[in-house]
Amino acid sequence: MAAQRQMTMIAFLQAQNCSNLPASWRHPASATDFLTPDYYQRIGRVLEDGKFHMAFFDDRLAMPDIYSDDYRSTVENGVRAVKMDLVSIVTAMGCATTRLGLGATYSTTYYEPFHVARTFATLDLMTRGRSAWNIVTSLNDSEALNMGKTEHLEHDLRYDRAEEFMQVVMGHWGAWDDDALILDKASGRFADGAKVHRLNHAGKYFKSRGPFSVPRSPQGHPVLLQAGQSGRGRQFAGRWAEVVFVIYPSLPAGQKQYAELKAAIAAEGRDPDQVHVAPACYVVCGETEAIAREKKAMLDTLSKPIDGLTLLSEVLNYDLARKPYEEPLSDEELAGLSWHGFRDRVVALSGKRNPSVADFVHFSGRGTIKEHHAFVGTPAMVADQMEEWFHGRACDGFVMAATHMPGAYEDFTRLVVPELQRRGVYQKDYRGDTLRENLGLPKPSAAEARRLAAR
Repeated sequence: MAAQRQMTMIAFLQAQNCSNLPASWRHPASATDFLTPDYYQRIGRVLEDGKFHMAFFDDRLAMPDIYSDDYRSTVENGVRAVKMDLVSIVTAMGCATTRLGLGATYSTTYYEPFHVARTFATLDLMTRGRSAWNIVTSLNDSEALNMGKTEHLEHDLRYDRAEEFMQVVMGHWGAWDDDALILDKASGRFADGAKVHRLNHAGKYFKSRGPFSVPRSPQGHPVLLQAGQSGRGRQFAGRWAEVVFVIYPSLPAGQKQYAELKAAIAAEGRDPDQVHVAPACYVVCGETEAIAREKKAMLDTLSKPIDGLTLLSEVLNYDLARKPYEEPLSDEELAGLSWHGFRDRVVALSGKRNPSVADFVHFSGRGTIKEHHAFVGTPAMVADQMEEWFHGRACDGFVMAATHMPGAYEDFTRLVVPELQRRGVYQKDYRGDTLRENLGLPKPSAAEARRLAAR
């Protein structure tokens, strides 16, 4: 009998003063020691107790400072004002866990392929095969200015560059054959030189010679994550991603987008069942429905208008303070927005070809718990809602953001996980030691990595 399909569960984190919900730091139960390793290690242990597959860290390379062309309101209100390097954070978390996958975001727009390849290959070794790289092309001019550029690259050009970036990274990850190391002290032979390959890449955007200096890890190479919902992003995800993060406004919309993503994966000649699609969500659970509703009501009071306006300006790469609140954005202004998938979602939900700033605030829910679907209720109610999405073929699992840290994950682990396990849709233990084993993904060979680099 075939094993029952089970949910992939991922924690959606930030290496900063709050969770994805900028108001979370104001929650009376939120920990405030986010500048210490203890904070992230504590979260990691909670997630591993809850049998989460992965802790995934999102990132930007700039403080949100586009709204009103000023950073001070971001700092004063703690709107994701702190942003630390992710590799240091996941390394600290990895030292406190043994099975939990560890994902970090690095940009293809502002780093070199060799640097990213070496950073993540090393991380994969130091976590014994538990690492993942979230591939992003970055979003705005603030990031460009921090990284020595004058402005951010255009949307499709960023993806063109990212395609070649991936070829170079995969080429380096495939440089050492899996059996290249010999380590024969008696003969003095360290490795087989014929099984270590120089890349010699010379393309439109990158040159990288090699040979790569990091041997293969227990899982071959890091798992590849990506958030692709625009037409170009979906094509990129179909070609490269092994886990795809998405944002769905509703179950029917999710079912439609899930089918489109799986079709894009199949169109690239890949097995759609080997790619996990996981929408972002919040979970607000209580021992009774009344307790859960009370928790949700309190959360709704924490957000401030500045949270949404600041974060919208950040992801759109457009200062919304320049525009009258109710005035529609022009076709030219809409075309120039950075995150096309985000823009397209607001256009679809509003039913307007040219939504206003007010429409972006309302229909995106940016900066509030309304941005992602919230599963609210008792453990049984939350499990029912999650199963509806899972069995309804809208997803293969979920990326759970926290309403407060670490309490949201503690509540989920204590209340919801046992209920999902009882229903047979959530793992009771990890399948293996590496992230690929726990996701049910095959270990890629070095030859396969070189093939992907050459296509």
